[in-house]
Amino acid sequence: MTSTSLPLSALPVGAVGTITALTAPPEHRRRLLELGLIAGTPVELVRFALLGDPVEVKVRGSHLSLPRHEAEQIWVQPARKEVSAASDG
Repeated sequence: MTSTSLPLSALPVGAVGTITALTAPPEHRRRLLELGLIAGTPVELVRFALLGDPVEVKVRGSHLSLPRHEAEQIWVQPARKEVSAASDG
């Protein structure tokens, strides 16, 4: 994990990040990997359920619903905002 990585559950709704690490125990890690949650994969936090659990994410074109405690074990590097070329004059 890099110093700017944060748990997937800490991203704001609509934000995109790249997975940097999974800290889940082996019994959960395998399932997350099978779902496509692999280091280097972009992931978007779509929404939280009404009470904050589960978390809906979009990864590789699919929407997944993850328990919040699992989303907290997926570390991501938030994507940088791109500067608009229109502001270059």
